[in-house]
Amino acid sequence: MSFSGNIKEELAGHYAKARHCNLAELSAIAEMTGVFREDLKGRCRLLIHTENPGVARKVFTLLRKTFNIRTDIAIRKNTVKGSGSYYVYARGDELHAVKKAIVQAVCCKRAYIRGAFLASGSMSDPGKSYHFEIVCNQETQAEHLKEMINSFGMDAKIVKRKKMYVVYLKEGSQIVDILNIMEAHIALMELENVRIMKEMRNSVNRKVNCETANINKTVSAAVKQKEDILYIKETVGFDKLPDGLREVALARLQYPDAALKELGKLLEHPVGKSGVNHRLRKLSEIAEKLREQ
Repeated sequence: MSFSGNIKEELAGHYAKARHCNLAELSAIAEMTGVFREDLKGRCRLLIHTENPGVARKVFTLLRKTFNIRTDIAIRKNTVKGSGSYYVYARGDELHAVKKAIVQAVCCKRAYIRGAFLASGSMSDPGKSYHFEIVCNQETQAEHLKEMINSFGMDAKIVKRKKMYVVYLKEGSQIVDILNIMEAHIALMELENVRIMKEMRNSVNRKVNCETANINKTVSAAVKQKEDILYIKETVGFDKLPDGLREVALARLQYPDAALKELGKLLEHPVGKSGVNHRLRKLSEIAEKLREQ
C-alpha cells in the first residue's frame, strides 16, 4: 500500500469522542464527495461516493453513531481495474445538520481537515518528494479549506488543475504538522523516520562532495606547483633560488601529492602551512616572470 493509502487507513479507523467533531468530519466528506437531495416527501437525502472501502465504512459508522438513521451501502465492482466503487445512502431530516455544519472549534477543525483528506486527499511518497494535497470541486471549497488549514499556522496554497482546485503543502515540516493536526500519528512517525534518513544522506553527500572538491582543488594546485618548479629547473635551475625556496621546490618534486602542512614537516627546517604556501606562491611568481621573458 502507498504512503497515502496508509494514512487513509489509519484515519479511517480514528473516531473522535465528541459528536460535534464527528459531525464536522461528516460535513467535510459530504462536501467533497457527497450530494444532498430531497425525496418525494421532502426529507433530506445524502449520497456519498468513494473508491476507498475504509472511507465508506467510516461514513457508514459516523452516520449511525451521530444520527442513528437508516444508512445503506451499495458496491459496484470494476472488473477492468479490479477495484470497486462504494455508495453510501442515508436519509433523514437530521442530515441538514451535516449540510449546514459550522466548524469553529479547534477540535472540529482537525476533524474537518481529516474528513477532507479522507474524501479527496493524497500524499506523495516522502522518500521521493514532499507533497500533500486535497482536491476540491469548487474554488469556495478550496478557499474555506485553505483558511482552516492556515488557522493552525500553516502556509497552504491553492492551484487550479483543469476544472478542480487543489489545496496543497510542499514543505516536509508542514506536512509533519498537518499529519499531527489530522491525528495520523503512526504516519507522522514513519514520515519523521524518512526525513531523518534523507537528512542524514544529504549531510553525508554534502560532506563527501565538499571533501572531493577540496581534494580536487589540492591536486590541481599541486600539479600547477610542480609544473612551475620544473619550468624554473629547466630554464634557470635552482642555484640562484634562496635556500627556503629551493628546499620547498625540491620537496614538492619529491612529494608531489603531499598536503601543505605535511610538506612543511618534511623540510630540513620545518615551517607551517602558511609558510609553505607563501614559498610556493613565490616560486609560481618566478615561473610566470620567466615565461613572460
